Amino acid sequence: MRRVGADVEVTGDFKAALECDALVVPGVGAYAACMKGLLAVRGERIIGRRLAGGRPVLGICVGMQILFGCGIEHGVETEGCAEWPGVVDRLEADVVPHMGWNTVRAPEKSVLFEGMDADTRFYFVHSYAARRWELNPEPPMPAPLVTWATHGDDFVAAAENGPLSATQFHPEKSGDAGARLLENWLRNATG
Repeated sequence: MRRVGADVEVTGDFKAALECDALVVPGVGAYAACMKGLLAVRGERIIGRRLAGGRPVLGICVGMQILFGCGIEHGVETEGCAEWPGVVDRLEADVVPHMGWNTVRAPEKSVLFEGMDADTRFYFVHSYAARRWELNPEPPMPAPLVTWATHGDDFVAAAENGPLSATQFHPEKSGDAGARLLENWLRNATG
């Protein structure tokens, strides 16, 4: 985020995270461990309060996965933040983890992917993902914008849902394309 001009503060402080202009929820490692760390600082409440107030949140990698209802890793089911319904589970592919550069299929009107070509590649490193999208709101609520990628089968590569956005890939490891995505998110998040 610093690369794209943001003032960054890494914090576990409830008030600071609640009041910041834009919140990034990173995640590396296992779903259960990420949720345990998030719960220890009441992070699920911070995310929920921010979203209820229309305040921007961006989840990255496991930080995206924990936004779903639950995750299943190594036979262990862990409850997530449930901002989106659905399950995060193991990719069905010949080679797992999915590690490397991949294209995505972004929908029209995507803010995150604005100004990017369809063949733009992003860096992924994961064994688990949401392989179905289950949130289908009724009008007048707008439908979330869901971006897909394929590794073995299709999975959710990114989602944009009002103030809540997330990427399964690592924009911070995706070179100029990732920087562009973060610039797009930051511009939209902070007006």
